[in-house]
Amino acid sequence: MDTVRPGPQAALTALEPELLAFRRDLHAHPEISRRERRTSAVVADRLEAAGLRVHRLDGSGVIADLGPTAPIHRVALRADIDALPVVERTGLPWSSTVDGIAHACGHDVHTTVVLGAGLALSTQVAALEEAGLGVRLVFQPAEEVIPGGAHDIIEGGWFDDLDTVFALHCDPALDVGRVGLLVGPITAAADSVEVTLKGHGGHTSRPHLTQDLTYALAKVVTDVPGALARRIDPRAGAALVWGSVHAGGAPNVIPSTGTASGTLRMLDATIWRSVGPLVEELVEAVVSPYAVTAEVTYTPGVPPVVNSPGPVDTLRRAAEATGVVHTSTTQSLGGEDFAWYLTKVPGAMGRLGTRTPGGHTYDLHQGDLVVDEAAILTGARLLVAAVMGSRAAVMPPFPDVPTR
Repeated sequence: MDTVRPGPQAALTALEPELLAFRRDLHAHPEISRRERRTSAVVADRLEAAGLRVHRLDGSGVIADLGPTAPIHRVALRADIDALPVVERTGLPWSSTVDGIAHACGHDVHTTVVLGAGLALSTQVAALEEAGLGVRLVFQPAEEVIPGGAHDIIEGGWFDDLDTVFALHCDPALDVGRVGLLVGPITAAADSVEVTLKGHGGHTSRPHLTQDLTYALAKVVTDVPGALARRIDPRAGAALVWGSVHAGGAPNVIPSTGTASGTLRMLDATIWRSVGPLVEELVEAVVSPYAVTAEVTYTPGVPPVVNSPGPVDTLRRAAEATGVVHTSTTQSLGGEDFAWYLTKVPGAMGRLGTRTPGGHTYDLHQGDLVVDEAAILTGARLLVAAVMGSRAAVMPPFPDVPTR
């Protein structure tokens, strides 16, 4: 008599204790962009143990395939694996053990969710083979920097044979058990801007004999964002915000150099493609009365993540099949290099609720971020059902996933 193996959703239930332990281990050992070697190794080791075809990328990052080697349809599930240069302040038993580095954006959760989905799907290899459905797990390094690791994955050819890609991103403003979905742009374009001013410094008692660089830098910080808002269509939703400003080290010395660094974010992808030269023009105009020289380093980052209708509908049906509440969400000014993948293949990113119902609302990129770990199983269940739904026309149903 043939033994009927449990479906992937049942497999996930059995995997839950392991996944929680895996996530806590990642959280305690965060690694910043392009240095995610330990993270890559533990992910690759676990997937190899489950029988997946694993490719360890140079430096960091992991690709893993399961299902037929020449599928009719191949779906990718993407996770980002890097942490941030942030000091953790949660006080949790599994807090970061690395000074000044923390998983303050939830990438440890993303990684564990995709790992769990892959492990669950690995119990259904025969069904995948029969359906001609391939699954690719993408554990991408360096999402938090510009240029991001998505470029490395694409240039490596890992998206050349894909048909669809899905991802989830932690949303600490959404209750656990929910997912936010949106067709069209769900994030914004995000670029890096650095302005360096140079001039003749001197004593603060004689500013007229100097090129008052500190004053000029202050004008850049305050005037350029306002001028930019008057030069582009306000419907573009542009926001130039400085995160770092440095000049001098003594109260009675006018320095000879100073820098301001920040990000320019906008909702409109068309205007985004042409705004760089305008920023340089405005900086030059603002500093010209002060006789300082300005160097503007404008680094294009990412376009908006633009979700395709079909994959969003697949996520919606996956949510309904697994008891996850799907809600409509709105476009944010956050940036995500998942956007580059969607220039290659259709796909969708959903916002995974991580807030304990009735609990505190945290913010991403902050050292006190705490996620409700129930989100891990929720996310993995959702992605497994999305894989099933992406090829529903030819794929026999898994034993424990409802079909429509």
